[in-house]
Amino acid sequence: MSAATFTHVAFTNNNPIWIKPNSIRSSTTTTTNCKYSTTSFVTRATSSSNPETDNEKKNKRKKKKVVNDNKEQKVQETVEEKEREQVQELQSSSVSVIKRLDDVNPVGLGRRSRQVFDEVWRKFSGLGQISRTIRSDDESTLLIREGGPMCEFAIPGAQNTTVLVVGATSRVGRIVVRKLMLRGYTVKALVRKAEPEVVDMLPRSVELVTGDVGDPSSLKNAVQGCNKIIYCATARSSITGDLIRVDHQGVYNLTKALQDYNNKLAQQRAGKSSKSKLLIAKFKSEDSLNGWEVRQGTYFQDVVVSKYDGGMDAKFEFTESGEAVFSGYVFTRGGYVDLSRKLSLPLGYTLDRYEGLVFSVGGNGRSYVVILEAGPSADTTQSKLYFSRISTKAGFCRVRVPFSSFRPVKPDDPPLDPFLVHTLTIRFEPRRQRPIEGPTGTNQDLRSFQLIMEYIKALPTGQETDFVLVSCTGSGIEPTRREQVLRAKRAGEDSLRRSGLGYTIIRPGPLMEEPGGQRALIFDQGNRISQGISCADVADICVKALHDSTARNKSFDVCYEYVAEPGKELYELVAHLPDKANNYLTPALSVLEKNT
Repeated sequence: MSAATFTHVAFTNNNPIWIKPNSIRSSTTTTTNCKYSTTSFVTRATSSSNPETDNEKKNKRKKKKVVNDNKEQKVQETVEEKEREQVQELQSSSVSVIKRLDDVNPVGLGRRSRQVFDEVWRKFSGLGQISRTIRSDDESTLLIREGGPMCEFAIPGAQNTTVLVVGATSRVGRIVVRKLMLRGYTVKALVRKAEPEVVDMLPRSVELVTGDVGDPSSLKNAVQGCNKIIYCATARSSITGDLIRVDHQGVYNLTKALQDYNNKLAQQRAGKSSKSKLLIAKFKSEDSLNGWEVRQGTYFQDVVVSKYDGGMDAKFEFTESGEAVFSGYVFTRGGYVDLSRKLSLPLGYTLDRYEGLVFSVGGNGRSYVVILEAGPSADTTQSKLYFSRISTKAGFCRVRVPFSSFRPVKPDDPPLDPFLVHTLTIRFEPRRQRPIEGPTGTNQDLRSFQLIMEYIKALPTGQETDFVLVSCTGSGIEPTRREQVLRAKRAGEDSLRRSGLGYTIIRPGPLMEEPGGQRALIFDQGNRISQGISCADVADICVKALHDSTARNKSFDVCYEYVAEPGKELYELVAHLPDKANNYLTPALSVLEKNT
């Protein structure tokens, strides 16, 4: 039996049907043998029109094929449309996830915050894998860069700010570094040794700088390119030398290094920047002493005692060693000596555009009174006097005197208006002098003085903090070494205040290892707090203080909320958790005093 052949007829549901040709012939013969003529007619007509029927079949096949092709095209378009809808849904879901980052409040890097960040990272990882299959490389890269979780917490201008963290491996410092990285800052960490265990404690993107706060020469490279400093370092032992090196001398060395770096930048700007200091007087030659006048006076007259006292004398001269020295003695009871000059500012400059004065002087530990005379320059009889006390130390130092620290001599006079200042006076008086031991261990005579003058400048008004110092209140420290620690801490705070930099001094209570942002905080002044605070909350305050104008030139204590004892109420209580905007520092610090 010969092999059967099949002829393709039509498609049904996109599946071809195949029929044997013999079956077609048998059906035709059966129709022809019918006795009705109509049947024969039909048969003959059919046989005579076979070519036309074939053409019609071919046309039908073509039409069906076109229809089927259209159906396939519609199905394909439907599938593509569904895919596009899915892509849009994925994109909208990724955008929604990015927007939901606004609801995440990174107050502390504790357990709860880490869980939130881990969950967000997992979602973004999945979205990144899907988006790479449907997006071009450029678009997917743009999505990750602009919508990544790091960028949602970024602070405007943070990418142009470099922060040096000192004590980056301490309990507070490690959290500070991660919070800065999270907000988009460029971070440099000062470490004593770049050992493997130290490197493993910090993120890879942090620039490590090797140096010692007790060695000024090693700090020049550390401050290069830095705009701000957060000082979290503390002495590891209670040895006096260690405390002085880290808590006192370390702060002084870093402030001086940052000042020198800023002065270098100011010189490159040729003094044309609004951030440059205004030079009031610079004592570099004998001619620079012109206009300064030495005067003597007494607060009261004691005729009997004046017959037996040694009198007083003072002079202001330019020595052979190239120094301008104001020196003398006051043995008269109630007496004083003044060094005074009428100010002559450049045309168009007034002191109301500045924040205060900075003196670069070398002394022997005496304290002085700076007096500003303000009023109409044409009629000095209407002038009013304002004073502020400053202290020096053995050797050269920079003493910062904000205008806000000046008080009127007469309590009824209005506050100082720097715009009206026309005369500057430096006064020495024997009273209120603290005894200081001399080189041989004997007390010096408090009635004599010597002040080497280098320059006097006006500080420009700043808006932000330059140096954040984490100090302590003394709570939680062993009583046997508490006084030593507090003495070194206070000395470091004083050197920062006198540096001329915008500062924020934070004195937290005893540090605790727990998540931040869980409890309300108390901000106070006066060393009255007794409760602890988490390291994460202290780190968050440090980061927020960098760009908060209310934190500039302020010192404050901070701890967890508690109920104060009767008669020991706190200065300021912030009894609320951070809101969605995480804005708790500004209202808390706006009522605190500056330059305390």
